[in-house]
Amino acid sequence: MRTQVERFIASIGHERRYSPHTVRAYRRDLEQFLSFAEQRFGRALTPSDFELPALRGFVAALFPTCDSATVARKLSCLRSLGAFLVRERVRPDNPACLISLPKRRPVLPRVLDVDETFRLIEAAHVDGAVGARDLAVVEVLYSSGVRVAELCAVDLSDVELPADAREPGVIRVRHGKGGRERLVPFGGAARRALDAYLQRRAELGKGGRGAASPALWLNTRGGRLGVRSVARVVARASELAMNRTPASPHTLRHSCATHLLDAGAGLRTIQEILGHASLQTTQRYTHVSVDHLLEVYDRAHPRARRPPGQAPVVTTRLPAALGQPLAGQRRR
Repeated sequence: MRTQVERFIASIGHERRYSPHTVRAYRRDLEQFLSFAEQRFGRALTPSDFELPALRGFVAALFPTCDSATVARKLSCLRSLGAFLVRERVRPDNPACLISLPKRRPVLPRVLDVDETFRLIEAAHVDGAVGARDLAVVEVLYSSGVRVAELCAVDLSDVELPADAREPGVIRVRHGKGGRERLVPFGGAARRALDAYLQRRAELGKGGRGAASPALWLNTRGGRLGVRSVARVVARASELAMNRTPASPHTLRHSCATHLLDAGAGLRTIQEILGHASLQTTQRYTHVSVDHLLEVYDRAHPRARRPPGQAPVVTTRLPAALGQPLAGQRRR
């Protein structure tokens, strides 16, 4: 069975062009299933063991320690493996499809308000080449809304900077989710921070190693900056700025989308910028914006103010306030 799993992992990476992050997640999930089933059977697994008893036992073992979204993701992984085994004629059927996916509780993304975002960006500004890089990283993350893995994969050749320094720049995302490529703009503040970083980029790395690298973002050894390093940059800046739970690169992505929506950008435009395959994924930001809208109203309107200590009653069922109908709701 492990041979078939390795072939499946290779197929999603090369043929279906899943992102490296997704491939690693699938590998971890399948290794967890194989270890569980091998312990249960007391021997190496064969394709004929890929049956409902083993699958249901694995899913049942997940629930005490995993939330419904994690269980659903792992079960989706097993469904994909089952479909692969059927296509390869290793199995006649896919029993994983007979197990219902657990209902996911919708979780709204964490979003910073504009003032919090600006404070975070200011906190990222320190002296030296590393400081110039960190400021540019945070500015571009917030300005473009790209995923952190997409940001780290950007090469110098993927950045378009007009001759006029006042003009915004464009990033070509070549390794987007699902292998999709797109062009993403970034604004003037990010452009200025990026220009300042590029002037000092060659200082990163010893012996000119950094100058020879095609990567846009370099670490102190001159290699490509990694996802974890970017996460540390954002977390450190958020702690300095707000003294609260550290923000993540994805927090800046969510904040970018929500602030665009608040300023009047259309969902289709935001979908293109974020690289969402489905508009339904983008629509969750309408819910975040409505929550924010009601909180601001509750604080500002004289007839809406609450008694001290009482939390606001917030709902996400007011899409008309932003001019966007709920999925399945017709415009009047």
